[in-house]
Amino acid sequence: MEWTGEGLLIGVRRHGETSVIAEAMVLGKGRYLGLVRGGRSRKQAATLQPGNSVQLVWRARIEDHLGTFAVELLQARAAGLIVDRTRLYASQLLTEHLRLLPERDPHDRLLMETVRLLDSPADGMALARFELLLLEELGFGLDLSSCAVTGSSEDLTHVSPRSGRAVSREAAEPYKDRLLRLPAFLLGQGPATPQEVADAFALTGYFLDMHVWHARQIDPPPMRETLIEILTR
Repeated sequence: MEWTGEGLLIGVRRHGETSVIAEAMVLGKGRYLGLVRGGRSRKQAATLQPGNSVQLVWRARIEDHLGTFAVELLQARAAGLIVDRTRLYASQLLTEHLRLLPERDPHDRLLMETVRLLDSPADGMALARFELLLLEELGFGLDLSSCAVTGSSEDLTHVSPRSGRAVSREAAEPYKDRLLRLPAFLLGQGPATPQEVADAFALTGYFLDMHVWHARQIDPPPMRETLIEILTR
């Protein structure tokens, strides 16, 4: 079995004395792992960094096997990320989110959006939208198209924590303390204040915890709260 494709490195861990297991998101193929023989050498160390784009050749005797990667660097980002703490935390959050995806299941929208964000200044609005897209790709998308109570698509201000559906301002009024705030920018309406960015992360974080982190008994990415603090000052 063999294929060639372009991917984004999202994780690398040691394997034996000289090798590593690389984890990558690959266009048209999804999240793949492969053994890189000699991956701990100085020659390959700079290439095998999360955040770098690479050309991959994957080979295995049987499709279900781990397989091996031959890796060629296409775009180096790691050095630039290291010198900018906010971009580094953003890149770590993005790659941790991608590692939630099932293996070998294509999610090209998430991959392309990740690459776009890695090549841009860290942006709280964009990262919150990414988490919203992540929920959708994982099968837990929120319904923000219309009010769950009235059916109206106007003046949507809150989200039900039970159903994940939007609620209009008027319908939300008696229950505001039990609903999650829905920032207008998540509906494509204008820029956001720092508080609205924080509200967006609270919204996505609630449903990620409900459907993913708590359900899988894993912790949220450790840099997420620190990054939110930086982006909402």
